[in-house]
Amino acid sequence: MKLFLKDQHISKFLAFGILLVSSAFVWAKPPLLTNRELLNPPPKVIRTCCAFGTDLSIARIPFIKMTDIISLEDVGSHYYLGHKDEINGIIYTRKGGFIDLGHLRDYADYTAYLYTVIRLYAANKSNVVLELGHEGGHKKLIINSPHEIDSMLLFELAGKIAYDLSLWHEIATWFGCSYVPLIPERYSSFSPEDLYSNLLGVKLGIQSLKSDLEYNEAMKMVLSETLVKLEAVKTIEETYLAMEQVENIWWTREKPLPSSKVLLTRYLDSGSSLKPWLLPDETNSYTPHILDIPDPSLTRLYQLNIKINRKFPWMTPDSQNPDRTIDQNDFEWFVDHIRNNQKKITPKRTES
Repeated sequence: MKLFLKDQHISKFLAFGILLVSSAFVWAKPPLLTNRELLNPPPKVIRTCCAFGTDLSIARIPFIKMTDIISLEDVGSHYYLGHKDEINGIIYTRKGGFIDLGHLRDYADYTAYLYTVIRLYAANKSNVVLELGHEGGHKKLIINSPHEIDSMLLFELAGKIAYDLSLWHEIATWFGCSYVPLIPERYSSFSPEDLYSNLLGVKLGIQSLKSDLEYNEAMKMVLSETLVKLEAVKTIEETYLAMEQVENIWWTREKPLPSSKVLLTRYLDSGSSLKPWLLPDETNSYTPHILDIPDPSLTRLYQLNIKINRKFPWMTPDSQNPDRTIDQNDFEWFVDHIRNNQKKITPKRTES
C-alpha cells in the first residue's frame, strides 16, 4: 500500500502515526499497529475459512473430506489478523443462522484497520488515498477531508467501507477471482452465511473499538456474548446435524470442491438489512436477529475505486468508461447481474 499525502512529508506522517497509535484513545483502544501494518492493508483473504457443507470431497480425491465446523467451546481468543492458536469454522445459531467465524473475524479486523488509519489521516488533516491491492482489479480508497467528519461517525464510516469490501469479495469470487491461482472460488461466493457473517463482524469490530478494553480482548468478549445472545449450539454434532437438515436444499455433497454446484442457493438479498437463514423447521420457533446494513448515505464520503479486470462483463452501468473503473455505487448492479443469471436463488425455507 502506498500512502499519498498532500503537503505532508511521509516520514513526518508515519512518526505522527506511530505516536498516536501507541497511546490510548479517548473512545477506543484499536490494535496497536506496527509501522509495517500501517503501511500494508490486510490481505484480501486473512483467514482461509470456510466451505459450506459437511464431508465435502475435494476434486474426487479418495478418502479426503472437508468439514469446516466447530463447537462453541472452541471459539476462544481473537487475534488481530489471525494466529495459529485461533480456531475458526462454521457454527449454527438459533437466531443468526450459520455463522462463519473466519469471515466474521476478517471483517471485524478490517473495520479496526480502516478506523485506525482513517483516524490518523483525520488527526493529521490529510486526505485519505489508500492502495488496497488487487482483487478482481486494482482497488483504491479515497476519502476527502476526513478531519471534517464527526469523530464518532468514523466508526460507522470504517464499518461501511469494510462491508463494501466484503461485498466486493463475494462479487469478485463469483467472476473468477481466487486466493490460489487456477482454483476457482465460485463455490463459496454468496454462500448462505457469508454476507450475514461479514456484517456481524463489522458490527462486533465497531463494538470492540468503542470498548475501553484492548482490541483483541474486546473482540473475544463481544464475540462470546454475541454467540450466546444468538443462541449458538454448543457442540460440533449439533452444527453438523443442522447442516444435514439443509443438504440438497441449500447445498449438496454430490459435487466435489471446487465445483460451483456444491451450493444450490446463494444469499443475494439486498436492501437495508440482512435477515439470517434459519433452519426451515425453526423459523416459527425463533426470532431471527436482523442486522441493519451501514447507512448508505455514508457512501457520499468516500470512493472505493476498482479498475476491474477482463473476467468481468463490460455491460456495466458506466460501460463507456474506457479504463473499466467502477466504485461502490456499482456493486448492486453486479449483484443483480448474478441474481439474474441464477435459476435457483430462493432457498426452500419457511419465512418467519
